[in-house]
Amino acid sequence: MTRTALVTGGASGIGRACVETLREVGYPVASVDVDEAGGREAARASGAAFVHADLTDPAACRGAVDQAVERLGGVDVLVNVAGFQHLAAIDDFADEVWDAMLALMVSAPFHLTKRAWPYLVRSGHGRVIHIGSVHSTVASPFKVGYVTAKHALLGHMRVAALEGGPHGVTSNAVCPAYVRTPLVEAQIEDQARTRGIAPAEVEEKVFLEQAAIKRMLTPRDVAASVRWLASEAAWGITGSVHTIDLGWTAR
Repeated sequence: MTRTALVTGGASGIGRACVETLREVGYPVASVDVDEAGGREAARASGAAFVHADLTDPAACRGAVDQAVERLGGVDVLVNVAGFQHLAAIDDFADEVWDAMLALMVSAPFHLTKRAWPYLVRSGHGRVIHIGSVHSTVASPFKVGYVTAKHALLGHMRVAALEGGPHGVTSNAVCPAYVRTPLVEAQIEDQARTRGIAPAEVEEKVFLEQAAIKRMLTPRDVAASVRWLASEAAWGITGSVHTIDLGWTAR
């Protein structure tokens, strides 16, 4: 039986790599993104179905699952990737940014999972895979919204694992250190200008300061873990945190 997948944030970065990797191993995929032009082009390139949705809206989350089911016939694998980062101290963190971040990175995975749950259960091979972060397990200053959201995902993941177990539904989180995405590349350039140092020095002394392996991850590195967790080989892996943190949390 052909298994299907819904991936959020599919227009670029980790989301796009997950769509491409799952397509390469035969999954029909619905790629969801708020970036309509970029999302359509990325989906066309990989042969995925594109679903345009602003996932900060619960109704749009439900609609995205409904469209995926209509176009693919069901949802066997749900990969929650969509998100963003914002740097600010607690006392300077804008309320509207906090609300948007939690809506996209905490509420959206809940609404998507809830809507997809009957199909995941029916599948007998249901998979919920959250893209967390090393900041799901540790904290850094000036990342209060991001750290809070990524920590919250682990709670959702573990409850879904316990409730899904009797139905063959697994739930896990992939938690990478810094990944070379367009968003992170822009942050590196910004910090290079601000600090007056080369981008390579920003990578080594800022982004990779805590890492044992001084090398940035790629979106494909993360997608490889997603592909494995979606496979039958990972049937017994649930409620787990898969860190790809370059040794960050070994300290």
